[in-house]
Amino acid sequence: MQYTILGSSMPLLECTLNAGEKVLSQPGAMKYMDYGVVMKTGIQGGISGFFKRTLSGESGFMSTFEAARSGQRIAFGHTYPGSIIPIDVAHSDIICQKRAFLACTEGVTFDIAIQRRLGSGFFGGEGFIMQRLGGTGTAFAEIDGETVEMQLEPGQKIQIETGAVAMFEATVDMNIEMVKGISNVFFGGEGLFLTTLTGPGKVWLQTMSVQRLASEIYPYLPASRKNS
Repeated sequence: MQYTILGSSMPLLECTLNAGEKVLSQPGAMKYMDYGVVMKTGIQGGISGFFKRTLSGESGFMSTFEAARSGQRIAFGHTYPGSIIPIDVAHSDIICQKRAFLACTEGVTFDIAIQRRLGSGFFGGEGFIMQRLGGTGTAFAEIDGETVEMQLEPGQKIQIETGAVAMFEATVDMNIEMVKGISNVFFGGEGLFLTTLTGPGKVWLQTMSVQRLASEIYPYLPASRKNS
C-alpha cells in the first residue's frame, strides 16, 4: 500500500491499494473512495475487542476497506484541526491518547493501556485508559494541533503541560508530578500538575489539544455569553 498525507490544518490520508489489500479505520473516517473498493463494518477481535475500543474512546466497530483491483484509492479525514502521523508499530508498541486511532493496515493490533499510577489516571489529562497500538504494519494516528517529535535517551526526562502528550513508545515511562513553588501553583497558569516522561523512547507532543481548544473558544459562543 502507498499513502499520501494531503492538506495542512485539516489533513487527509489518501491510500492507494493493490488488489486484495485491506485498510481498516474508525467508522465515519472515510471521505472518498474509488468504486473498486469494498467496505465492510463489523467487530474486530470479538466482544473483547469491542469493549476495549469503547473504553478507549473509539467506536466498538471498525470499517474494513478492500481493493477489488489494483490502483484503487481511499481517503480518510482528520476529526479536528491537527496532524496525521504514520507509525511503524513493528518497531515498538505505541501508547496514544484516547480517540487517536484513525486507520491502519492489516496486522496492527489494538489494545488498551491502563495507567497504573493514581496520579497519572486522575491528573494526566487522559484518565486511566489510553490506546495501545502494536503488531506489525502501519498505523495512522490523529494529533491535535501541530506535532513536536522528541527522542528521549535512557533516563532523560521532560515535563509537559497536561494534555499536550499525544503518544509515546511503550518504553517511555509516564508519571504526574505536582508543580513546585507556591507562586508557580497560584500564578504560573500551568495548573497544579505536569506530566513527566522518562526515556528511552520517542514521544509525540501536540500543541493544542481539542479540550484546550474547546475551553478557549467557549466564552465566545453565543449561548455562553448569554448565560454569563
